[in-house]
Amino acid sequence: MDFNKPIHVHFIGIGGISMSALAEILLSAGNRISGSDLQKSDLCTALSTKGARIFCGHRAENLDAVDEKSTPDLVVYTAAITEDNPELMAAKERGLPLLTRAQLLGQIMRNYHTPIAVAGTHGKTSTTGMISAILLSADRDPTLTVGGILDTIGGNLRIGRSGYFVTEACEYTDSYLSFFPKIGVILNIEADHLDFFADLAAVRASFRQFAALIPADGALVINGDIPGLDEITDGLTCRIITFGLSAKNDYHIHDISYDELARPRFYIGNNKHAYPLLAPGEHNVMNAAAAIAVAEYLDIPDESIRAAVAAFRGIRRRFELRGTCRGFTIIDDYAHHPTEIAATLKTARRYPHREIYCVFQPHTYTRTHALLDDFAEALLLADKVVVIDIYAAREKNQIGISSKDLAEAIARRGGHCVYIPSTEGDDGTKGDDGTAGDDGHDRFWAAEKYILKNLLPEDLLITMGAGDVVCIADNLLEQ
Repeated sequence: MDFNKPIHVHFIGIGGISMSALAEILLSAGNRISGSDLQKSDLCTALSTKGARIFCGHRAENLDAVDEKSTPDLVVYTAAITEDNPELMAAKERGLPLLTRAQLLGQIMRNYHTPIAVAGTHGKTSTTGMISAILLSADRDPTLTVGGILDTIGGNLRIGRSGYFVTEACEYTDSYLSFFPKIGVILNIEADHLDFFADLAAVRASFRQFAALIPADGALVINGDIPGLDEITDGLTCRIITFGLSAKNDYHIHDISYDELARPRFYIGNNKHAYPLLAPGEHNVMNAAAAIAVAEYLDIPDESIRAAVAAFRGIRRRFELRGTCRGFTIIDDYAHHPTEIAATLKTARRYPHREIYCVFQPHTYTRTHALLDDFAEALLLADKVVVIDIYAAREKNQIGISSKDLAEAIARRGGHCVYIPSTEGDDGTKGDDGTAGDDGHDRFWAAEKYILKNLLPEDLLITMGAGDVVCIADNLLEQ
């Protein structure tokens, strides 16, 4: 992709939050954009109003429907598009150039002088948001793609006119190995996505490959407390900047304290002035330290860094205070890995509460199966746990795992846990144990009924998971 040479790009699956953002970036650079998706959405409508041609449904003829005299110069598709997709098949038959979403993102990065890619098993979205906030505070006019809703920009995308570009870099399917970062961030490295990676060693090898993408005139900002750090950093030609809780790190975090709402203050190195955070929890301290390290590498003035860090309120669905219902407080959180769950529940312990109830929706069968014991241990940090059915995402249950297995693992450890199957919804979905209820509208009515019966004023409810568990918070707030 060369922004100086606009072309016609067709997106198969244009309605996704990431694909629509890439389409809008290319549209703003003067490219002709078309695309298709199975359903109409607000994102598709927004692209249409800006000049894109959007089709509902995947058909081979969509490739010809934009202009009778031309076909797309490039076709982009997501990982969700299967080999038998009619548009993908037609593009291959015609020999049209093809790129995956990740490959396109990498090509877009090459049009900016300072592309910044934020990687790590946890914390990518929040750290990307913090770096974005700092660049905006310093008037660097960046282009931003965030994996969540950042209120500062009113969404997940901002198109700037400078050479700064900030994006998340996800390790799943090695997608970030198609990127071209000038500055890379590695927040942490743990076992995850074990439906793709064989084990932790394979995950670490992938992160090493990501680090090796950074050129000699760039920088890697990395958590210096990652075990076996040398395996990741040895032989790299770029500058290496470390952050973490150990004194050995370039950005040594110390003297962390919290207020009554779990909001931290912390110091870095010999700096005599503390950094206050509105985003709660120690994990956000780590994210902030990484963002500060990136900002100082970019020579952003200290006053801009401090103002942005102090004002940053976090990303939606990251310990997001939703409101109250019948006297109890509801917080929604995206945590779907044992380390993230533990971080969220430790933060909740510092937050006002009588008892902590956690409604947890596991995300994918493979992750639940591979990390079952770790999930059980992490959820013991809640006083009471409600486990609902596994959110399948891209998977089918070929393992025979159920949320009931997780509930039993928690109970064996002395935890208070109930498993409440989801009921059959309008789309015909059933629980991962095969059960279905008689309510055709709200799949979570049984869990919501349990919550309303058992929670007392001043209790704290956390709806947790990367699927649609947030609907429980939405429904309860309508009570």
